[in-house]
Amino acid sequence: MALWRAYQRALAAHPWKVQILTSGSLMGLGDIISQQLVERRGLQEHQTGRTLIMVSLGCAFVGPVLGGWYRVLDRFIPSTTKVDALKKMLLDQGVFAPCFLGCFLPTVGVLNGMSAQDNWAKLLRLWPAVQLANFYLVPLHYRLAVVQCVAVVWNSYLSWKAHQL
Repeated sequence: MALWRAYQRALAAHPWKVQILTSGSLMGLGDIISQQLVERRGLQEHQTGRTLIMVSLGCAFVGPVLGGWYRVLDRFIPSTTKVDALKKMLLDQGVFAPCFLGCFLPTVGVLNGMSAQDNWAKLLRLWPAVQLANFYLVPLHYRLAVVQCVAVVWNSYLSWKAHQL
């Protein structure tokens, strides 16, 4: 609990920095999980550069873009009723997600050789449900962290898929 309280204090004092660092850290964690638990590489075969790419993407691209989007969306639809959460999810998945994924997946593809087509069907099943709960239940300043926690599993899959031979 002390760690959680420290995170909350840091988030209150420096929301943008903490959200970006959280995003990068959790994307890196997803790659570590992929390499160690899914691919079973072991520490000797761990590809540190690959993990650093995922951390960099989280800090330089995913965190700032998603954090900014959540702020814009909350200004556009400020309340958190069930109907408003549904509106946010529809805007998120119908407008933002295709644009974001249109940038993110080719970027990952360029860096890691991954195909966007491999991931599209899974995206459509996971993220609408996550975002509906996120917009309805989670305060704005925690949304990026919630999405990134779910994304640890997703990033593990993406990293594994991107690095299959």
